[in-house]
Amino acid sequence: METNPDSKILFSEWLTTHGLDAKGQHAYMKRGWLTRLSKGVYALQGTNPTLLHAVSAYNTQLSKKCIVGAYTALELRGYSHYLSMGKPKAFLFTGAKDRLPLWMLEKDWDMSIKYMKTLFLGDDHKGVETMQVGTDQLLVSSPERAILECLNLPEAKSSLLDIYYIMQSLTTLRPKLVQLLLESCTSQKVKRLFVYMAEKAGHPWFKALKLDAISLGTSRYMAVPTGKYISKYNMTIPKELAEYE
Repeated sequence: METNPDSKILFSEWLTTHGLDAKGQHAYMKRGWLTRLSKGVYALQGTNPTLLHAVSAYNTQLSKKCIVGAYTALELRGYSHYLSMGKPKAFLFTGAKDRLPLWMLEKDWDMSIKYMKTLFLGDDHKGVETMQVGTDQLLVSSPERAILECLNLPEAKSSLLDIYYIMQSLTTLRPKLVQLLLESCTSQKVKRLFVYMAEKAGHPWFKALKLDAISLGTSRYMAVPTGKYISKYNMTIPKELAEYE
């Protein structure tokens, strides 16, 4: 506890490596020093762990990589244009190797979990940065990565104008990182929507992109059944987005 004074959630594996075996953990639980959240997971007495506490402990104590991304990452970085009604949402992502445990997904946290396993940007965590949020050390998507994650969400089709509002505020994206992410992205629809929105917003960093190195594909993409056809990108998007100025 002295070496990790901010710990609120403790995993059995981590406790064992730090000298408290299963028998000792059970004794601590009986004395009320630990509260069992699930098999092999405890909360420290007198604490009320949040979801982000759990994500931080999952990463740091178990050497996992759960990324806080999409809208949640943008909110943590000060882009508060997307404010969900009701309980805040936490958009969490893991790659192929990790999967969030069931107890974490089912517990009633202070945030509702939107969890996806995704590899559309590769599995080497490009554009993921370590960020201190309160007492928690988290893996958080950079703004460059987070906006791409927003466009890749299943519900993105119904919120493209909202995503464009966010795009308008992203005036300081790093073109080299944007270029790297777009070249790695396997979703042609995400790349087309991103490039279209960035061009429409008229950001200076857009001019530094090397679009000829980014494969946008040639097949027709329809974000909506009926809308405005954008011939340059061979896609049909909502009329309100196309006509928004």
